[in-house]
Amino acid sequence: MDELSAQKSSSHWFPGLRSLSDPRLFQIFSLGVLLSAGAYFRDFSLRPAQVVLTFAAGLLIQRGCWRLNPSKPRSYRSAIITCLSLALLLRADNLFAHPIAAAAAIASKSIFRFRGKHLFNPATFGVVFAIVFLPGTWDSPGQWGQDFAIAGWVVMLGILVTERARRADISWTFLGFYMGALAIRVAYLGQRWPVWTHQLESGALLLFAFFMISDPMTSPNARRGRVAHAAIVAAIAYAIQFGLYRTNGLIWALFMAAPAVPLWDALWPARKFEWSQNGGGDETVSLSKTDARDVPVRGDNARRAA
Repeated sequence: MDELSAQKSSSHWFPGLRSLSDPRLFQIFSLGVLLSAGAYFRDFSLRPAQVVLTFAAGLLIQRGCWRLNPSKPRSYRSAIITCLSLALLLRADNLFAHPIAAAAAIASKSIFRFRGKHLFNPATFGVVFAIVFLPGTWDSPGQWGQDFAIAGWVVMLGILVTERARRADISWTFLGFYMGALAIRVAYLGQRWPVWTHQLESGALLLFAFFMISDPMTSPNARRGRVAHAAIVAAIAYAIQFGLYRTNGLIWALFMAAPAVPLWDALWPARKFEWSQNGGGDETVSLSKTDARDVPVRGDNARRAA
C-alpha cells in the first residue's frame, strides 16, 4: 500500500485525521512558535495591541471575502497564517498600520486572481502595501540576526511545513540559487568563506525560503515552473540586495516576480493545488477545466511537431 492509499484508509476509519493532515495547521504552529520565540528572545518591536488588531482585521475581512467566493471552503486557517506572517514581518510606530495591512493582504486574495489562483502571496502584498502607502512602517529582516540556533529551528519547522504541502522543491531550489550567487560574490571579492556561512544562518532568509516562496497557492503548479520561479526570485532579490543595497530585497523580489507565475503555469500545465474540503492539500482532483482542455491539446501539438 502506497502512502496516499494509507492516508485515505486511515482517514476513512479516523475522519479527524484528515483535518490534522492539513499543512496549514503545521504552518500555524510553526509561525506561532517563531513569533513567540522572537518576541521573547529577540525582543521584537511589536506591541500586543498590534497583534490583536492584526487578527481582528484579518479575520473580519476574511469573513467578508467569502461572499465574493461563495463556492470556496470556509476556513480561517489561511487568514491566520497571513496574520501571523504580518506580525513576524511588519513593524510600525502606530496601531493602525497592522490592521490596514492585514485587511489589504486578505482582500488581495479575492481581488487579484488569475485562472482560479490569487496572484500575490497575501503577507507579501500586505507588507509591500504598508511600506508604500502607510507612514511609519518598515520591514525588519535583521531582527532575526545571524543565530545558528534560530536558523536551525526555522529550517526544522520549515521542512515540516513544506514537506506536508509538497513544496520543499521550490524552497531548496531558491536557497541553492541564492546561496550560489552569494558564494560567487564571496569568491569574487576575495572574502573568507565564514562570511558565506554567516549569511546562510540568516533567520530572515530561511523564513522567506520555507514559509513565503513555498506558498502552494501562489507558487507555480509544475515542478519546472517552480524551479524557474525560484531562479527569477533569487536573481531579483540578489540585484535589490547587492545592487540597490536595500535590506528588504526578498520581499520585493517575491512581489515583483508574482505576475510571472501565470506564465510558468501556461508553459508547463499541471494540476493546480487546492485546499480540499476537509482543509488539507489536494493535487489529485484539482486540475481546472481550462487546464484539462489545454493539456491534451498541447500534447497533440507536440506530437504533430515531432
